[in-house]
Formats: sequence, C-alpha cells, structure tokens
Amino acid sequence: MVIPIESGRRLGGGLAGHSIAAAAETTEPPDTDYEPKLGGLSRRAQAAAVKIYGAGGGGLVAYQSGFLVSPIGHVATVWSHVLDVEPIVVLDDGRRFNSKIVGFEPRLELAVLKIEATELPYLELAAGLPEVADPVLAISNLFGIAAGGEPASVMQGGISAITRLDARRGTFKTAYSGTVLILDLVANNPGAAGGAVVGADGQAVGMLGKELRDAAAGVWLNYALPSQSLREAIGDIVAGRAVVAADDSQPMLPRDRAHDPRTLGVGLIPDVLENTPAFVDRVVPGSAAARADLRPDDLILLIGNIRIDGQRTLKETLRRIDRRDPVILTLQRGARILTAELDP
Repeated sequence: MVIPIESGRRLGGGLAGHSIAAAAETTEPPDTDYEPKLGGLSRRAQAAAVKIYGAGGGGLVAYQSGFLVSPIGHVATVWSHVLDVEPIVVLDDGRRFNSKIVGFEPRLELAVLKIEATELPYLELAAGLPEVADPVLAISNLFGIAAGGEPASVMQGGISAITRLDARRGTFKTAYSGTVLILDLVANNPGAAGGAVVGADGQAVGMLGKELRDAAAGVWLNYALPSQSLREAIGDIVAGRAVVAADDSQPMLPRDRAHDPRTLGVGLIPDVLENTPAFVDRVVPGSAAARADLRPDDLILLIGNIRIDGQRTLKETLRRIDRRDPVILTLQRGARILTAELDP
C-alpha cells in the first residue's frame, strides 16, 4: 500500500521532515493497524538513539547523532570533527555521560563510543541489505532539536535505490567508497549524521552519513551506510578485537632507539593547540616519508591500529616503536584514505 507523505507533522515527539499521513486518497482500503505499529517501532528506535555533543565552531555544528549497539553502552556514530574532543553522550531518558572513543574505521567513516552504563536499549544490526522500496524510519537529532530527555526526531520514508558511492570517480567528496542506501527522505541535515535507519523488523539497516553535496551540481545526497558494511567493524570493536587506544603499559624506548617524526623525515604543523592535529607540513627529500610518498597536508589517522588524535599521541606512539622497524600509517589526503609503509 502506498502511504502518502506530508511535511511538518511530529512523529514520536521529534520534528519530522516527512511523517505519516492518512491513506485516504489511496485506492486500497487503509491499513488501520499500520500507524500504531509504526508508532511503536519508532518509539523503540528512539529509545536506542543518542545525542552527541563535542567540538564545533568556525561554522561547524558541535553535535551529531548516534545509536546504541550493545546493552553495555557502545554507541555507533560517524567519524567527524565533533569527535575531536571526548564527546558527551545524552541518552533518550536524558542521562548524560562522558564517553570514550573505543574504535573507529576511517574507510567507513565509522566511530564507536563507549559510556559506562548497563541494561540499555539497543538496535541490532541487519546482516543483509534491505530491498529497494522497503519502508524505513530515520532516527536522528537533526538540527539539534531535541535536548535532554526529549526524544530524537523520526522521519519516515523508504529505500529509493542501492548503489555504489565512489568519490574518486565522482564529485562527492568523502572518504567512503562503497555501497550506500539512497533514501527518499530529507536526511542530509546538520546533526543527523550517525543516526539510525531502521527497517520494519526493528533492526538497524543503515547509519545516516555525513552531509554530502555534489560539488558540480550542488545536489545534496540523502543516503545511509548499510549495516551490512558496518556490522563486522562494529562487532570487532565491541568485542575488543580492534584496539585503537594507545597501550600505556608498553614502555617508551630510549630516544636514540625509537622513531620520531624527524627520523622518518616528517615535519608537522606548529604544535600550538592543546591537541594539535597530526598534519604533515613538510617532507624531507630522500627520507622514509618521501619514499612512501607522504605529502604536505596529509593527516595522520593511525599508526598500525593505534588512533592518532593529535601530535602528542603521534610522538608517544612512535617512541614505542624500534627505529629499525617499519611504521605503518593510515592517512587522510583530501577525501581519500591511504595506507603508507615507512621503511627506515
């Protein structure tokens, strides 16, 4: 049955860009149970949604969305500037928690946060792809409308297409290159990124992506990353198989035995902030960095599987690597994610 859509109604307490309207104009008899079922589904999904607050300024919003993926406080969200500080997570019931970033996957633009709480409502991740035309709900804190214990916004729509996004061959500037769900709802709003896309069975079939605009045509893309693509990475992080925090139990080596940016031929931007990002400023000709094709403006994201959240972490991590050993870096260069091996 076709459910017509009207703009501006509230669904589950959040301002919905699309919401459910009565199916009075359809040729089929209305399904009187549809809306109550959908209302119950939306409320259950809202209970697992979270509001995330972190870094912003300079025209960038300081909030985004996420959703619980375990009963012990693991939160899936998008990797973005908001997570440049340890973010605050607000649950559906209004409780506030400091969170830690326990894992992230740059190529999926995925981050997983952890809060100290138990017995929480959460969404299961669908193992397969949804079908085109499947109905979905998008749960997010778009525009930062909800605060405290106010429920997240709900938008109702469907899957209009399943396609592949490849920024290297198109005009969408994103590190992600893979399958996406194209949505027939206006999901590309500030603060919506990281929200859950929920199918009729209550499982999360996707996660709303970051705001993405075609640089040539000026068209905004309403899309989600499918849970099928995220499921393995989230599972590894939740299970502790993907360690990205620096291991402080490992001793630092003497300076004359350990790596540092200078021995690799990397000059960083001036360290003038409390947590200055590890951007490459210059590369010494003939150095290990030059042989690995590092370039100015590259951002160092990982050393091995250790997340590099700033220059201090970069230097401390290098101090734990013997100067005779290679260094594996994950870099962001514009919209691309690259791997480089620096051999001494």
